[in-house]
Amino acid sequence: MNILILAAGYATRLYPLTETQPKPLLDVAGKPMIEWVIDNLGSIPKVHRYLIVTNNKFANTFTAWAAEYQKRHPDIAFTIVNDGSTSDQDKRGAIGDIHYVMHQEGLLEEDLLVVAGDNLFSESVVGFVEAAQAHPATLALYDVGDLEAIKKYNNITTDAHGKITHFEEKPLNPTSTLTGIALYYYRADVLPLIDTYIKEGNNPDQPGRLIEWLYPRVDVGTWRVPGTWFDIGSKETLVEANEVFARFHNPS
Repeated sequence: MNILILAAGYATRLYPLTETQPKPLLDVAGKPMIEWVIDNLGSIPKVHRYLIVTNNKFANTFTAWAAEYQKRHPDIAFTIVNDGSTSDQDKRGAIGDIHYVMHQEGLLEEDLLVVAGDNLFSESVVGFVEAAQAHPATLALYDVGDLEAIKKYNNITTDAHGKITHFEEKPLNPTSTLTGIALYYYRADVLPLIDTYIKEGNNPDQPGRLIEWLYPRVDVGTWRVPGTWFDIGSKETLVEANEVFARFHNPS
């Protein structure tokens, strides 16, 4: 299995914080937010490669960070992939980046876990990998607990076995408070369908769009994220995450 961390966005909503620093390397409760992600992935067994896809603006920044991180964690090495984009105007988009890295780094032969570098988890996601073995693709779910709040995300309906039966981005009339978050598992035999998705001219951004396209074609399972989850999309959520994750702070 390979792990791909998405970190190629420009996070313009967080300017000026992200004008010279990529969002996943902003500090949250004492360490870069991407380290919260990696620390929760580090106990997953049988990981062949860790890859981080970023843009031309921040590739050197991530390379320097990775070298420092590896000094503290010599058992984890990163491949930093520069997607070649230089701004919001020419970015590939999250799905475009997955597609690019798959082919650039030859990842078509192994299962692929994809996670956004700005998604914070307070608890381990090892159980996600275990659950993902039951389906061709698997999406992590989080209960935001509010029908109004869910309108900012996507709305998911599943059957009794947790398989997705409905997926809607930014629903006007949501029927549940469950949303799919940027943590995905794609079995190796499903990866060629990403080629199909791109060749059809579908939206290459918003990684949930791939799940929306995929679930009518193959079984897409789900897994409920335990503990606390944050998607850092604004200065307000960054401040809130700092306060919440300070309780879980464990410098390493």
